[in-house]
Amino acid sequence: MADESVPPPPSAEHPLRVAVVGAGPAGIFAADALTRQSEIPVAVDLIDRLPTPFGLVRHGIAPDHPKMRAIRDTLHRSLDHPLVRFVGNVEVGTDITLDELRHHVDAVVYTYGAALDRHLGIEGEDLPGSLAATDVVSWYCGHPDADRAGVEAALAGVRSVVVIGVGNVALDVGRVLARTPEELEPTDMPQHVLDALAATEVEEVTVLGRRGPAQATFTTQELRELGELARATVLVDPAELVLDADAEERAAADRGVARNLAVLREWSQHRPEPGHARLRLRFYRRPVRLLGEDRVTGVEVERTAVDGDGRAMGTGELEVIPADLVVRSVGYLGTPLPGLPVDERSGTVPNEAGRVLRDGRPSPGEYVAGWIKRGPSGVVGHNKHDARETVAGLLADAGDGTLRVRGPVDDLVRTLQARGAEPVLLEDWRAIDAAEQALGATRGRARTTLHERETLLAAVRAAAGR
Repeated sequence: MADESVPPPPSAEHPLRVAVVGAGPAGIFAADALTRQSEIPVAVDLIDRLPTPFGLVRHGIAPDHPKMRAIRDTLHRSLDHPLVRFVGNVEVGTDITLDELRHHVDAVVYTYGAALDRHLGIEGEDLPGSLAATDVVSWYCGHPDADRAGVEAALAGVRSVVVIGVGNVALDVGRVLARTPEELEPTDMPQHVLDALAATEVEEVTVLGRRGPAQATFTTQELRELGELARATVLVDPAELVLDADAEERAAADRGVARNLAVLREWSQHRPEPGHARLRLRFYRRPVRLLGEDRVTGVEVERTAVDGDGRAMGTGELEVIPADLVVRSVGYLGTPLPGLPVDERSGTVPNEAGRVLRDGRPSPGEYVAGWIKRGPSGVVGHNKHDARETVAGLLADAGDGTLRVRGPVDDLVRTLQARGAEPVLLEDWRAIDAAEQALGATRGRARTTLHERETLLAAVRAAAGR
């Protein structure tokens, strides 16, 4: 006789129930990998604290990148899978505790990203006119939690901007601020963002890197787009493109670095053009303090040299770059969910190939993927391989009996609704999607992003006749 105390393995009638916390690319790729395989029957609840899916594809990729943002059409197909249920507008730790969620499912995959910005740790960083790139990006992408008043106050009257960092996000911020209103008008930015940017006449943007061009982390595709702006000229100092032996070796071994250098060397021949904004890329400069009393007026920087280990070393040579606005883009950190360990230094959940570690040991039924697993690195597509690695471990655990179906429990959505929460399901999201397209059509655009949580939920209620 079978031991009835041992939970059964997953079956078509009783699939393994998995909650994926975070409906961005990493979460959707994880849900897709879980449901497209046929060996282990799996049903997925894809949970997000926002009423909308797609994470950084919706709220991180700059709106003037329509081709890159089109990846959400691919992601949307995964949401249509009959064994995937989108459960938006639900915050784990507030609407439901982590322990309660784990009671409802057999396994949890945490994919909620890394949204906290890193600080510079220098004098003047808290002055008005000093912003994190996360603040600016959330604002121009229409994130419900964006600090609209703070960002728009910082932009008022700005003529010169310094963006600290040489990754893709730094280039995004510099490019958006240097664009003309006519270039931005067709995008899906909220109207208040377009209005504020149209009123901001930026004359100079300086993108600042503490190391050399061979160590910059932006991609060539992102870099080249700076040269396509309607009324902005990219300027590069030829002297900053002279490489030492270590950097030359790096460029020879890395095609991406070599392509970047080729673009930068072409631009080093540019000269300022009348009527154009100046978009300067500067290297070997690190900020040592932000200047100003009532608000930022400039950045004091120190010239650096890169040592054999690729570290920026100060030379003691200082200069001041005038700036009405400073935007730091020097990395992201993950924040912990209540009850989930996060390493404070790396901002990631301790894990071994995606299996969450508690006290150094794998925690049965807990997994992690995306930036909260590996840190903020790579482009959207890197999350697919990352998610597949995690899912492979989860399925292996289900195959060897580490994970089993614990039996029927109350439905997660019904439990949340009974508590007064307002989960947004896939059909609700379709109502939001339709409302955004309708709003965009009033101005000849494909879409205009709804940026307030209550407005998003109002679209849901209106479609449901509530």
